[in-house]
Amino acid sequence: MKSIALKVGAPLVLLSALTACAAEQAVVIAPPAIDEPAGTTHTATAIFAGGCFWGVQGVFQHVKGVTSAVSGYTGGDARTANYESVETGDTGHAESVKITYDPTQVSYGKLLQVFFSVAHDPTQLNRQGPDRGTQYRSAIFPQTASQRAVAEKYIAQLAASRAFNKPLVTRIETDKKFYAAESYHQNYLTLHPNDPYIVYNDLPKVANLKRIAPDLYRADAVLLRNIM
Repeated sequence: MKSIALKVGAPLVLLSALTACAAEQAVVIAPPAIDEPAGTTHTATAIFAGGCFWGVQGVFQHVKGVTSAVSGYTGGDARTANYESVETGDTGHAESVKITYDPTQVSYGKLLQVFFSVAHDPTQLNRQGPDRGTQYRSAIFPQTASQRAVAEKYIAQLAASRAFNKPLVTRIETDKKFYAAESYHQNYLTLHPNDPYIVYNDLPKVANLKRIAPDLYRADAVLLRNIM
């Protein structure tokens, strides 16, 4: 479970704990030196994991060129692709987000730049902010050989640049299937902007996207429709 996800009106002592675990500061990094060529089709898919999927989904729903962002589980099998099982940390799944985007508007490399600089802290091993466990690991799930090559080279580039004060721990995991999460997890940041967990851990990420990547930021979130 989200270890300190609280309802509005929670005791001040617990809100103080939330403040102490607030979202990490964004890191300004260069884009990938090697990226996929400009797209000729209008639909491609990327899958990233970087802690609680509420915030990762919320960030990418505000990226220009993204047409859909779905919270879900990647890394395990179908029978354990549910919140109760994944939160045990024993399924192999990571909370992840499947991003559908238009390569003529935003490249895979630019999505990686947002992932590393804004959406999460890639130096935290099997945790992210207040959440602990392998289900909160930093991971990239390439959908093509080209995506894998770009991701591998970008991780090497970032490591060489010493943009982060600790080593990157992001894993690249191939041939893993994505399973959509329960409907109550979808659009969570937009639907629950006053949830203290969102206020302290995730809204700052959206603000950071607007601040450091205004060319990629869109004010109107691309929300999933027809969710229960």
